[in-house]
Formats: sequence, C-alpha cells, structure tokens
Amino acid sequence: MNRDFTLHLQSAARYERIAGLVSFVGEDASGSFGLLPGHAPFLTLLEYGLARFRQATGPWRYLACPGAVLWFTDDELFLNTRRYLIDEDYGRISGLLEGQLAEEEAALKSVKDNLQRLEQELFRRLRGLEAGRT
Repeated sequence: MNRDFTLHLQSAARYERIAGLVSFVGEDASGSFGLLPGHAPFLTLLEYGLARFRQATGPWRYLACPGAVLWFTDDELFLNTRRYLIDEDYGRISGLLEGQLAEEEAALKSVKDNLQRLEQELFRRLRGLEAGRT
C-alpha cells in the first residue's frame, strides 16, 4: 500500500501537481470527510470554502475554492474548479476566501441573474410575436 498520494489541481487558468500527500480534508453536501492513501475510489462535489491537505513533511496547506469536482482513484486526487487559492496561513487564506473569492462569486451570481432576466424577456417577446401571428 502506498503511503502517499498525488493531488492534481486544475482551474480554468492553471494546473498544479502536488506529490507526497498523506492527508486531505474537505467538505461536501454531506459534511466533512478525509482521504488517506489507499482510500477506495471516491467522487464528490466540494462545497464553497476551505479544504486542507498535508504532505509527509510540512504544515497543513489550505485550499480555498468556490466549489469543485473531486475524484480520488488509485492514489491520485483530481480536483477541478473554476478558481483556487493555496496558502499555509489559515488566517490569510480565510481572509482571501471571505474577500476576493466572495466578491467573484457575487459578481458571477449577478451575471447569472442578468442572463436569466434577459432570457425571460426574450421568451416573453417571442410569445408576443407568436401571438400576433395567430
């Protein structure tokens, strides 16, 4: 049995491979969970927030992301997200999560809301055009 595993972090803008992990802790809709080397295949969706991981030597490192798809198989952990931040300082990464990522999520929600309103207005106008033909 392997005593470590590899993390593959991928976002829209970058990719990182971090080898030598001995533990990963994250949170999905069912609550917190942990992964160790040799874990059975596992697939889940991470919630918005912080996860953490540790290599054999060194401190915990914190990973902030606005949700992600997580897949673990054969001691390879794949994490795909729109954006992520990594830091060893919990206070600093928590601040970034509350500030920078929260602002980005709010802006994205605003764009989605505007698109939904635009779509509704287009459908309303199409229905009006169709009603005028009959």
